[in-house]
Amino acid sequence: MKSVLRLLILSCSFLVFHSCVKEDFYDNTKQGNYEALWRIMNEHYCFFDYKKQELGVDWDEIHARYSYKINEKMTNAQLFEVLCNMLAELQDGHVNLSAPFDFGRNWSFFEDHPENYNDSIAKLYLGHNYQIASGLKYITFDDNIGYVRCETFEEGIGDGNVSVMLHSLASCNGLIIDVRGNGGGQLTKAHKLASHFTNERLLVGYISHKTGKGRNDFSSPKAEYLDPASDGIRWQKPVVVLTNRAVYSAANDFVKCMKLCPNVTIMGDRTGGGSGMPFNNELPNGWTVRYSAVIYYDQDMQHTEFGIEPDIQLSFSGADIAQKKDTYIEKARAFLNEKRWTK
Repeated sequence: MKSVLRLLILSCSFLVFHSCVKEDFYDNTKQGNYEALWRIMNEHYCFFDYKKQELGVDWDEIHARYSYKINEKMTNAQLFEVLCNMLAELQDGHVNLSAPFDFGRNWSFFEDHPENYNDSIAKLYLGHNYQIASGLKYITFDDNIGYVRCETFEEGIGDGNVSVMLHSLASCNGLIIDVRGNGGGQLTKAHKLASHFTNERLLVGYISHKTGKGRNDFSSPKAEYLDPASDGIRWQKPVVVLTNRAVYSAANDFVKCMKLCPNVTIMGDRTGGGSGMPFNNELPNGWTVRYSAVIYYDQDMQHTEFGIEPDIQLSFSGADIAQKKDTYIEKARAFLNEKRWTK
């Protein structure tokens, strides 16, 4: 899980954009920083309507409620706590407040749920002889099922190394892609990997940008497509993608794309979500706020901000853990082997 936290702090975004606009007209006071933060979010955050619908979040009510907690005698640490609590109401892993002494966040999207992943047990499946292609660790199990561990989309995934990996696994009867705990990275890398599992151009969703300071000022949704890999190998056999609540941001989008690819089954727990592209801005005191500013939808114009449901729901078995078995991997292997014999 430490690797997940590191990714979320350092990268966990599609791409992070920094706004050069500072709210300089607010004084560097406790109240000034509070008002600057509220206004930055009010003018640039992209999910207010959706969060009000799903969570009952009323940003105006929040402003009134938290303003009573601000006074000029409070310490910076106390101010930071109040501001972070206000932002946490949005329940968005892309919404963070960063100060030199702390990093505010709401990671309830995975912290409040079973992990459904045990790093020590998972490492037993890889062993010591696995291969690595630009961060993708892979091996062939003794039942001729290929296994790929994808921990992040920060690595330089390209057609060449993906094709080398798939060529090495070509004799396998099926493939498991394990993205549990993948906190995201670069959206282009997620799409690059997914492009090797379709032979046709797929409509995978839509994107809408903020165009003004009003809460509903958005561009018309623009279609987003996943094109099949133009170079190298495209996988044609059954695939299982393993997910848990710690699959977030670009990894969440990878699952969204893979769910539309032929011969792919998503197994595990609901993903963590994180479908907004984050931007940064700065408060008068120099603290940095990050927030979701661009909306990515699925092909049905539905939000995936709170995650994507698997095709087959799984939970970790205590009996399996006692025997040092990974329930998810074992279920995926059984599923793929059954498909092999029922063709």
